[in-house]
Amino acid sequence: MSMEEKQNSQTSLDFNQNVFKPSSREEIVEIVKNCFRKNIPLEINGLKSKYKIGRNFQSEKTLDLSNYSGIIEYKPEELYIKVKAGTPIKEIVEHLDKNNQQLAFEPNDFGYLFTGESNSGSIGGVVSCNFAGSRRFKVGSVRDHVLGFQGLNGKGETIKSGGTVVKNVTGYDLCKLLSGSFGTLSILTELSIKVLPKPETSKTLVIKNPHLKKALGYLGKSLSSSTDPSGGVFYPDYFGKNFILNDLNHEGGLTALRIEGPANSVDQRIDRLSKELGLLSHEVSILDTEQSKIFWNRTKNLEVFKNLKSNLLRIVAPISETLQIIQKLKSNDVSYFIDWGGSLVWMAFNEINSKILNEIKQIMKKHYGYCTIIKIEEDLKASADIFTIDPIKYKISEKLKRSFDPKRIFNPGKMYTGV
Repeated sequence: MSMEEKQNSQTSLDFNQNVFKPSSREEIVEIVKNCFRKNIPLEINGLKSKYKIGRNFQSEKTLDLSNYSGIIEYKPEELYIKVKAGTPIKEIVEHLDKNNQQLAFEPNDFGYLFTGESNSGSIGGVVSCNFAGSRRFKVGSVRDHVLGFQGLNGKGETIKSGGTVVKNVTGYDLCKLLSGSFGTLSILTELSIKVLPKPETSKTLVIKNPHLKKALGYLGKSLSSSTDPSGGVFYPDYFGKNFILNDLNHEGGLTALRIEGPANSVDQRIDRLSKELGLLSHEVSILDTEQSKIFWNRTKNLEVFKNLKSNLLRIVAPISETLQIIQKLKSNDVSYFIDWGGSLVWMAFNEINSKILNEIKQIMKKHYGYCTIIKIEEDLKASADIFTIDPIKYKISEKLKRSFDPKRIFNPGKMYTGV
């Protein structure tokens, strides 16, 4: 234990306060054990970037991990970084930039959606929610880059899994289980994350294209191509004005494909992909590295929905089902764009109610997909199921909750009733 942690561990906590802001692991343990003994529900927060996602629930106390922050160890040559759970993503990205490395999974910045300004959150929140950006279909999701973690169960006991090397196969892979559990199973305290070198060059092939069916054709062919794209999106006409860039020669609907790697290879692959897709020169714009970076940052940060007043759903389905899903849902007053090469749809509804939500979930079930409610009117948050889940998986989730958090003190009801 460091001298700082020893000093912090001697600090007595005031359990009469409603919000705890621990700065040491020992304080977090003390808080959880006290809440376990007294059956006190605990709301767990980092930087609150995704605070409004999930169900409303009642908690007596709040655990704010924003003070439990800092980089514990970073070894660029071994491609990993170990950090405390409250460490801001922004701080981690700045640290990796110095060694020309990156978080490959491109964490979403939900700040633009909820507050109109950037807030990419903490690493603990990103892992707990498991949302990833446009490179998802190429490199995997957040959980695929977590090498190991240390955390606490609902009794305040230490749990840990994995390590700091890629080839770690000891025991059950709890990292994947806890990623996406929205803080309902464990409080993550330390995380070891795999990092990757930044590509030498990144360029984006932008196709003037307002038609959904044609766009999905381009995306499908690109993903099966040997040109190996690392991003594929489609924006309908009404979002074209959000991408006014020097290298973009047209407005309106567009399909964009990102190619990364050595400079010569990128240029050759873009040329080959253009030929494979049968594109004409007047249909195409090519964004250079800096403008490509701007474009994909705006995409992963959902900036086209900045300060959205209406309701936003995150829809994931097989690419082969995307066209039918959108055609069925477009009868409602919606706006949308497509990411992950065709299998992720961000869809905003001007009006939504319980009946419409049930219809959407039935459509998703029929087409082998699922949806997550990212933003919804407050009066629906208490009654609506934010996450799509079938009865069998719900039973599994209930058993996992009892195993990790037997008194249901961690974010009770955040994901589902009873979990």
